[in-house]
Amino acid sequence: MITTDICIIGAGPVGLFAVFEAGLLKLRCHVVDAIAQPGGQLSEIYPKKPIYDIPGFPEVLAGDLVNNLMKQIEPFKPTFTLGERVEHLHKQEDKSFIVETVAGTKIACKVVVIAAGLGSFEPRKPALENLEQFEGKGVNYMVIDPEKFRGKRVVIAGGGDSALDWSIFLTGVASELTLVHRGSSFRGAPESAEKVVTLTEEGQMRLLLKSNVTALNGNGVLQKVTVESEDKSSTEIEADYFIPLFGLVPKLGPIENWGLEVEKGAIVVNTFDYSTNVPGVFAIGDINTYPGKLKLILCGFHEAALMAQSAYSIINPDKKYVLKYTTVNGVPTL
Repeated sequence: MITTDICIIGAGPVGLFAVFEAGLLKLRCHVVDAIAQPGGQLSEIYPKKPIYDIPGFPEVLAGDLVNNLMKQIEPFKPTFTLGERVEHLHKQEDKSFIVETVAGTKIACKVVVIAAGLGSFEPRKPALENLEQFEGKGVNYMVIDPEKFRGKRVVIAGGGDSALDWSIFLTGVASELTLVHRGSSFRGAPESAEKVVTLTEEGQMRLLLKSNVTALNGNGVLQKVTVESEDKSSTEIEADYFIPLFGLVPKLGPIENWGLEVEKGAIVVNTFDYSTNVPGVFAIGDINTYPGKLKLILCGFHEAALMAQSAYSIINPDKKYVLKYTTVNGVPTL
């Protein structure tokens, strides 16, 4: 059992900044996310995309913003459970909570903060007849531990940043790597696309453009992947792993069953402190809704600051917090 003051569901930019705001109040945080790395959409979907509306940054790459936020919260020593989706919220008799993930990890806390962006992100799955048959038996939708693929034959499908980045990285890990893309050009960063082409020309990986994976075959575990090209010709590739990286689909997921007031797929909150109708549970960032709501990162930062004040009162009911500016007192450590 992990014990903390606040359990933050969602490791996107708003969830990470909530760690900072809570840390200023000397509150401990544990962050849970279904994605295997911090940063939410910024890390998983567009790490190389520039963002222009973060105060003090005329332009900042999404991945760099995540790195800066992680550095900013280092003094507060947050702990993380990544690659596990939150499944259950158990309210205790003393008004505290136990948050439980799909993998059975349990986090005991006094306050829950839902900062899950557009919800739990689920992989966009290709339309293959027997796909589910091989899930966990050769089909993976994300790379959590690259060492799992060492010396293995890997087929990756996709044309975005994730597909390009992991193809480049796993070229030095897998015994054979094939990247399959339905188009003739990539959606990812140009430098990554150029690197993939270079690795292909050097014979370090195989690149199949204008092609699609159409079938999976194996006896209990994945053994072969069938790829069909634009001219309808088929190629069978021996493979230990197939990793389709077609992006993520946002869903509210199990959160819908927690007794929260939900409106059009978003959690209704009180703008005084972004609390929900369940005492002790807050929702900040894109996952919440209220009159005048703007789905911007900077708005989520504001919501995190106000949430932290009320969270402090719940966790320390006998203490009165006096606002202290960081310009005067600096940043405390936990």
